Amino acid sequence: MAEFDLSDLEKIDKSEEILDFLVAKDIIKEKKFRKQLAYEKELSALQLELLRLQQHIVENKKRLLLIFEGRDAAGKGGAISRMIAKLNPKKTRIVALPKPTDEELGQWYFQRYIKQLPNRGEIVFFDRSWYNRATVEPVFGFCSDQQYTLFMEQVNPLEHLLIDEGIIMMKFFLSISKEEQRDRLTDRREDPSKQWKVGDLDEKAQEKWDDYTYYIRQMLKKSSTEKSPWIEIVTDDKKEARLEIMRYVLSNVENFSSAHISKINNKIIKVHR
Repeated sequence: MAEFDLSDLEKIDKSEEILDFLVAKDIIKEKKFRKQLAYEKELSALQLELLRLQQHIVENKKRLLLIFEGRDAAGKGGAISRMIAKLNPKKTRIVALPKPTDEELGQWYFQRYIKQLPNRGEIVFFDRSWYNRATVEPVFGFCSDQQYTLFMEQVNPLEHLLIDEGIIMMKFFLSISKEEQRDRLTDRREDPSKQWKVGDLDEKAQEKWDDYTYYIRQMLKKSSTEKSPWIEIVTDDKKEARLEIMRYVLSNVENFSSAHISKINNKIIKVHR
C-alpha cells in the first residue's frame, strides 16, 4: 500500500476523484469498485453538460420545465438532486407543492402550478405535479370522478398551449418494481437519516399497488401525445436511471449539442407517444 498524508487529500477538489485516489494508493482494488468508478465519472461529465445546457437556456432566454412523477420511493428526489448538483441555483427551482390550502381548493386546479412555471432563462423541476390528480388523488379518494375526468380532458390541451408558448417540457415517469419499492420503503423506515421521507401515503404504497397501476396506465395512455410524451424510466437500478434521464434531457433540447448524447437504453427508458 502506497503511503500518503493529508496534503494528498487536500489536492482533491472533486468528489469523483476520491475513488481514483484510493485506487492509486492501493487502498481499494479497482476491480471491486469499477462500476462505481465508471458511474462517478459519467455522472460528473453529465452534470457538467447540464451546466452547459443551463448556460444555453440562460443565454437564449429559454424556459425548461422538467416534470417528475412516479411511484413512492422510485427515486424522483434523488434524480433531481444529482441533476442540480452543479447548476447555478439562481436560475434553477425545485417545485414540490404541499397539499392545497382551502383557498387553492376553490381555484382552477392548475392555477397553483401555473404560478410556478419557468421564467425566461430558468430551469424548473416539478417534484410531482398537476398529475397528482391523475394518480394519487383518485387512488385515495381525494378527488371526485368528475374532477378526475375533467382533469384528463384539460391536461393535454393545457400542455400543448404551454409548449406552443415556448416552454420546453419533458415529463418523466419513474417506474419501480413492487419488490424494489418494498425494500426501499423498509430501508427508509429503518434508517434514521431517511425516516423523514416516509409519509402517510408511503405507508400504503404496497397495499394500493394495483390501484396505482390502473391509474398510472390510464395516465400514460391518455396524457402522452406526440407533442408532450411521457418518458418512462425503470429505476430499479437508481444510478443507471439517473444517467439515462440526464442523457435524455441533454439530447432533446433544440439547438443544443452535447458530447454526451448517447443511444437510448431501451431496457431502462421508454418514450410513450
